[in-house]
Amino acid sequence: MKASTRNALWITLALIAVGILAALNFYGTFYYNNVAKLEKQPEIQIPRDFSFDQLMDAVLQSGAIDNPKTFQRAARFMKLKDRFRPGLYRFKPGLGNKAIVRTLQKGWQTPVRLVIPGYFRSLDRFADFLGEQLEASADDFQAALSDPQNAARYGFTPETFIGMFIPNTYEVWWTVTPDDFLERMHQEYLKFWTPERDAKAAAMGLTRQEVSTLASIVIEESKYEPELPRIAGVYVNRLNKDMPLQADPTVIFAVGDPTLKRVLNKHLEIDSPYNTYKYAGLPPGPITMPPVAAIDAVLNYEHHDYLYFCAKDSFDGQHVFAKTLSAHNENARRYQRALSAEMRAKAARGNPQTSY
Repeated sequence: MKASTRNALWITLALIAVGILAALNFYGTFYYNNVAKLEKQPEIQIPRDFSFDQLMDAVLQSGAIDNPKTFQRAARFMKLKDRFRPGLYRFKPGLGNKAIVRTLQKGWQTPVRLVIPGYFRSLDRFADFLGEQLEASADDFQAALSDPQNAARYGFTPETFIGMFIPNTYEVWWTVTPDDFLERMHQEYLKFWTPERDAKAAAMGLTRQEVSTLASIVIEESKYEPELPRIAGVYVNRLNKDMPLQADPTVIFAVGDPTLKRVLNKHLEIDSPYNTYKYAGLPPGPITMPPVAAIDAVLNYEHHDYLYFCAKDSFDGQHVFAKTLSAHNENARRYQRALSAEMRAKAARGNPQTSY
């Protein structure tokens, strides 16, 4: 073989090798899976005010990227610095750097699974919860939730606004603004109030907001779901007879101390529209964010003649019901005797030398 031919062959082989290496490098930089093999992919939060350097730190420090060098190279080549969007991201296994960078550029977020449990006694507490789950701060959510114009926009008063939020599990964007969040929750509220639920409320002579208010009282009386419709029936009977509701949870709400365990006579004198011992009818709005079970318990209340109930002396969270005040008073005395005996027993266990 001539020297010139041999040289040409070597040059050709060298070019092929360089081409193969370049192709492998290109594939490795842009298309080869660069998502770390983890049991659970981490969530990467990119706030609106993040710089490019902060974005890169967040991505690389999350542990989601298997090869940081190739990701950095792809980010520079695809000019990620010039355009990226805030959001919450979780990269799917199998993605190459090109797909990862495009995800950040296009803002293809992973939705937040927002579980609203209910039982928030105020919109301030709800705002704190939202501020922990989403990008906007608790202060931003509080400003939106406490704005009377926002409540009025959706047909509520500041007192009833908390009833617009139906406890459930929702998928929302981490970057959702407070205003957009309110709009989404209003749409969910309208979906919840089906024609069937509206018909049941109308048959009771109650508005949607009044149903939510009554439901908030019912759920504060008991967390034992099977008896919620019966408790609701007691309050419906009282409303129909124009009797004061005399619901202890409303007094506790009026006092403003959710840790209060026993309602005393001095508490019953507080002058508040939420004091259902002093003022007849329903209070101005819900005393807590009622869960769906409580709302449906009101709409499907048990039809009976009970007007009273008190805690059972078995201390199992259930209640005993009565049709007359005398029967109720006997039930209450039975409970008080059992409670006093339980307190004495606890004291004796704590101090064996004590005698009674």
